[in-house]
Amino acid sequence: MKFVDEAFIRVEAGDGGSGCVSFRREKYIPKGGPDGGDGGDGGSIYLLADNNLNTLVDFRFQRMHRAESGHKGMGKDMRGRGGRDLLIRVPVGTRVFEQETGESLGELLTNGERLLVAQGGFHGIGNARYKSSTNRAPRQFSPGTPGERRDLHLELILLADVGLLGFPNAGKSSLIRQVSSARPKVADYPFTTLYPNLGVVRLGHRRSFVIADIPGVIEGAAEGAGLGIQFLKHLARTRLLLHLVDLAPLDESLEPAAQVRKIEAELTAFGGDLAQKERWLVLNKCDLLPPEVLRQRREQVLDDLGWLAPVYECSALTGAGTAQLMEDLMRRLEALKLESGEARPADEPDAADWHPLD
Repeated sequence: MKFVDEAFIRVEAGDGGSGCVSFRREKYIPKGGPDGGDGGDGGSIYLLADNNLNTLVDFRFQRMHRAESGHKGMGKDMRGRGGRDLLIRVPVGTRVFEQETGESLGELLTNGERLLVAQGGFHGIGNARYKSSTNRAPRQFSPGTPGERRDLHLELILLADVGLLGFPNAGKSSLIRQVSSARPKVADYPFTTLYPNLGVVRLGHRRSFVIADIPGVIEGAAEGAGLGIQFLKHLARTRLLLHLVDLAPLDESLEPAAQVRKIEAELTAFGGDLAQKERWLVLNKCDLLPPEVLRQRREQVLDDLGWLAPVYECSALTGAGTAQLMEDLMRRLEALKLESGEARPADEPDAADWHPLD
């Protein structure tokens, strides 16, 4: 399935049903009075977050979405049936904008969450509601109000704990294949990865995190070079970034430290807080270098960058060094969740694990 992270749709809520003008006509009741009922409310349109979806590709084929209108009121004080609400299922992580103004309408971050995007019209009033002591036979009624019409811009941003960052062929796809069940394409040419991939890293019972692999970033990405900023946005919700560096590039003229600086410049140009996110350096393809050469290149890269954050050496192909990296990532993520109040200490019992004694 093709990965689609943007879509443009039109939503039209249902109109409210008109009120009814009617008079009671029964045998032996010559002046029964007004009995026209109200109309029904129009159906509203909601977006519903669904964990079973991971792309917006369905909206490429169905752009128009209409809710049911309310029915007209009837005699004998019968109210018209209201229009059914329309639920549109979208992937978790979808942001919604008004297409014309760019106004943000909200975002859906948890499974089952709903967002109202078009309010249905209000029902019309029947003539029975206009009856008074001075207006015994009213013929007034009101039509229902129209439902909201909107053109929406849907934008999907993947929800991941860790994001992989690096130049093409740095080994990001190989790493996510090594540590998770994700199977992105791996080849010996640049831009093998054309769309983001998610993998779940499991380190034991109830200890796991989600890692995201995006296409390689090159110089000028923030201005549209390569795949541009199309996929950089998927790193916006991550807690931590892994910056992969190829220590054994095919082109020996490429300097690993210079590549790191270029990507740092792109993160800054992208804006937001992406450049301020916690970032760890991962020196990849260490299995291709003799120990002495590896030590020299590591020291040179760290000295050139003045790097103070955590640094790891690994081989995404063979798996060397990846187990310790994943374990340290898990511990750091658990600490970050505790700091933000999203998790409880490990020694605190969970309600799901507590069982009363018989």
